[in-house]
Amino acid sequence: MSVSMLSTFVKPMHREGWKFVGIFAAITLVLFVFSETAGWVGVGLTVWCYYFFRDPQRVTPTRGGLVISPADGVVSLLEPAVPPAELGLGSAPLTRVSIFMNVFNCHVNRAPVPGRVIKVAYRPGKFFNASLDKASEFNERNGITIEMADGTKIGTVQIAGLVARRILCEVAEGRILSVGERFGLIRFGSRLDVYLPDGVAPLVAIGQTMVAGETVLADLAGTEPARDGFRH
Repeated sequence: MSVSMLSTFVKPMHREGWKFVGIFAAITLVLFVFSETAGWVGVGLTVWCYYFFRDPQRVTPTRGGLVISPADGVVSLLEPAVPPAELGLGSAPLTRVSIFMNVFNCHVNRAPVPGRVIKVAYRPGKFFNASLDKASEFNERNGITIEMADGTKIGTVQIAGLVARRILCEVAEGRILSVGERFGLIRFGSRLDVYLPDGVAPLVAIGQTMVAGETVLADLAGTEPARDGFRH
């Protein structure tokens, strides 16, 4: 197998995943002792665990004013919503883009815009299905607000899902982030909400597949209206 073909299937893994892959592999060895069939099931689960924690390289658009998707997944909600108070974005409704990540998506989260992290706020909560609207309010979450050089603020919220039990945020207040830079991870199935500034139209549609660090969510300097979409 050539190097290029190998790189298509073998991706770097986030360091958070090494211990889980090790645990899955150890259990798999034990399963083989008792049953070859169970052992092969364990092999499949170990491969899935590695795949879940994959951390591929991404090519991020860097033109000023672009808001880039912070997560892989599918746009599940696109609506006006009052941002969580801890983000410090005010009490008026802003356009919220919700990206649902299933257990097969890459779960490494990336900064949607460049700037300084001015808020990091964790809130404990429940574990409803992350695709539901009420997950934004009631589920365990961690919010960060990034202030860009021109003073524009973008809020991003990591939301735990039905089977997620840990939100990992690797940045602190005061940290300077580049657009597309990794800032955290959620395991194992979850959601990211992005709150766009007032008057900024999203350039994505419900059901659209997103690629973290690559897909353009919005253009802060653009005048294009919000997009509609339909499934073929």
